[in-house]
Amino acid sequence: MASQAPAAPVEGTSIAQRLAASTPILVAGASVMLVILMIVSVPAPVLDVLLTLNIGLALVIIGNALYAENALAFSAFPTLLLIVTLFRLSLNITATRSILLHGYAGHVIDFFGQQVIGDNYAVGFVIFLILIIIQFVVITNGAGRVAEVAARFTLDAMPGKQLAIDADLNAGLITEAEARKRRSDIQRSADFYGAMDGASKFVRGDAIAAVIIVIINTIGGFIVGIAQMHMSFPQALGHFTLLTVGEGIVTQVPALLISTATGIIVTRAASESDFGRDITGQLMRQPNALLIAAIITAVFGVANLVRPLMFGLSALLFFLYYRRRNAPPEGATLAVAGAPGAAAAVAKPAETIVPLLSYDPMELEIGFGLIPLVDVNQGGDLLERITLIRRHAARDLGIVVPPIRVRDNLQLRPNSYVVKVYGLEVAQAEVMVSRLLAMNPGTATSPIDGIPTTEPAFGLPALWIPENARAEAEMSGYTVIDPTSVVATHLTELIKGHAPDLLGRQEVSALLDNIKSHYPVVVDELVPGLLTVGEIQRVLQNLLRERIPIRNLVMILETLADAARVSKDIDFLTEKVRAALARHISAEYAENGLLSVITVDPRLEALLSEAVRRGEDAYALLDPNTVSRIYTSLTRQIGTASNAGLTPIVLCSPAVRLALKRLTERAAPQLVVLSYSEIAPGLRVESIGQISTTDDE
Repeated sequence: MASQAPAAPVEGTSIAQRLAASTPILVAGASVMLVILMIVSVPAPVLDVLLTLNIGLALVIIGNALYAENALAFSAFPTLLLIVTLFRLSLNITATRSILLHGYAGHVIDFFGQQVIGDNYAVGFVIFLILIIIQFVVITNGAGRVAEVAARFTLDAMPGKQLAIDADLNAGLITEAEARKRRSDIQRSADFYGAMDGASKFVRGDAIAAVIIVIINTIGGFIVGIAQMHMSFPQALGHFTLLTVGEGIVTQVPALLISTATGIIVTRAASESDFGRDITGQLMRQPNALLIAAIITAVFGVANLVRPLMFGLSALLFFLYYRRRNAPPEGATLAVAGAPGAAAAVAKPAETIVPLLSYDPMELEIGFGLIPLVDVNQGGDLLERITLIRRHAARDLGIVVPPIRVRDNLQLRPNSYVVKVYGLEVAQAEVMVSRLLAMNPGTATSPIDGIPTTEPAFGLPALWIPENARAEAEMSGYTVIDPTSVVATHLTELIKGHAPDLLGRQEVSALLDNIKSHYPVVVDELVPGLLTVGEIQRVLQNLLRERIPIRNLVMILETLADAARVSKDIDFLTEKVRAALARHISAEYAENGLLSVITVDPRLEALLSEAVRRGEDAYALLDPNTVSRIYTSLTRQIGTASNAGLTPIVLCSPAVRLALKRLTERAAPQLVVLSYSEIAPGLRVESIGQISTTDDE
């Protein structure tokens, strides 16, 4: 028998676990039953149970609202508010059916009607209307307005709060896990107040529905009592008024409690503890307020205004004032108690050094003069623009750019900013917050005054002009952009240029997981049997290096699966993928179905082909004089294309495309080099020049 004694706790735990596991199913089933309750008639005893449950549920909800430390501690409240409102409306409909059909709706409704009305129906009806007005005009209206304003302010403050979290993280005040939790709390807070803004409309609508139901019950019950139950006029009026007011009161009392809970939840934005501790601690915080109240109540007593009560209240307030004035300052008790071991009390936790070893993928450091660009309170929207830049990068390039951390750097000049990729500076520029950048696109009709500068994204000459000179500059044919757009455009171009560096193995693995969720066969065939994640990463980096989007990742992976059976050489695989993306590449550079290109002299192609065969990879081994002549010819053709307003594009055979690109990338790193296999069928090609090794053109 002794060996079986512990069995009971184990069985009890199992039952509790089963009950906890079945709770979501029970809640879902109960929510569906609420709709059925509106249709199916229930006996009066069952209605009594449901009305009692409604009152108990309202008391539990307001109790939780009072003891919640903050709004997020009761994050399920908006959904719960919808459910209890639906429950209350279901009870209204069920009670109305019982009143009109049977002239009776249970003991609970009858009790409330007797208590409120007594012998005076007019007084009872007025009390019911007062409850409706209090809920509708005061509590519900105020709670809805607070929720609306809180939602708006929370959303507006999100960028600033995110920036503050990043600053604390960068300063080592919080860990990465704490930063993630704070960001999650900010997002949950915004979602909560947004949901409460809508959920408060449920309570408002419920109050309106209660008034309409009472009117229907009174008029309908009066007609039913006279026409069907053969009651006299006074008897029908008294009987159905009692039931109607009783039904209204028994449902509106819980509604009033829940409306109050709604107001408590949405107004507890800055609380640090539960409502009871907050209210007692803060009311007693200022002793002088207690003293003033004690003196005024004593004056009322001297003036013979309910003298015993006023003097008694004044004595109580004087007593509280005396105790509060002689109480030790806040925090003193803790300091005294910790005096013997003060060193242990203030001992700092061991500093974590490991997070300092890692770099952020991309950083934007700004001087203090550029803080208005990121401060939402000063109208700055750079943080929002950075979010849009990351979205555009995902849409245009097909990669997920890691979060760009923005921080201030007092060592920078006030109007300058620095962009870093994995801790290395890749760009630096200056912008003037109080001015606009004006650029001449070649159509300016007259010069304008301004501070000469260079546009950071493309290196074009520009002018910083006052804001009031914008209209004049635009009328003169200049393109005018604001400082935020200057920084955003620069960041966009830097992301495009450094996309290969931002695409690591972990990011590639995430892209493959996303594709696998929709096209599992494509990924399973390729990884790891044919290629590793690292080899796929190198192919994708090669594509991004020449600014070819990898958004059509399914086609890229299918092409790699076919080509990897022939060779696993990264350059070979890259060229095969480029050929498969011919339509995408052609669409990137063609205009109106026409592609203007610079061709390559067949003799130069033969020379490059021979030089590549002599080398170990796709690097052409040419003598310096030949390379110099190629550069001279290429520079001339690029100038001709640029003067014609065209993007310089070189077209050559597939065998020498990669070699020519690597040969020319030092002289013209942004030059687009395409092969014939990358031209989509049906695309018209026009030659605007030719690269050769001879001096004649």
